[in-house]
Amino acid sequence: MAKITYIEHGGKEHVVDVAPGLTVMEGARDNNIPGIEADCGGACACSTCHVYVDPAWADKLPAMDGMEEDMLDFAFEPKPGQSRLTCQLKVTEDLDGLVVQMPERQI
Repeated sequence: MAKITYIEHGGKEHVVDVAPGLTVMEGARDNNIPGIEADCGGACACSTCHVYVDPAWADKLPAMDGMEEDMLDFAFEPKPGQSRLTCQLKVTEDLDGLVVQMPERQI
């Protein structure tokens, strides 16, 4: 299991264990974490699972592909180097300790 910290826009933290093989989005959904809507169900067809990755983790994540990069154009206030779609982040033991923060809103 990987322990992931989800921080709501207002600052409330949710620390949950997420099984390897799931995505960071599925971890939020399965644990009823508010702030990640995931309207497309993880198909990388929207930006409603957008988060800001803690800067300490930004370089530790796999590179984003072109589809994710394109979808981030539709996200609310994306931040270069920190914005990611949680549906595209597959959980492994290497993500133990990951911290992500939700934007003010999803669009």
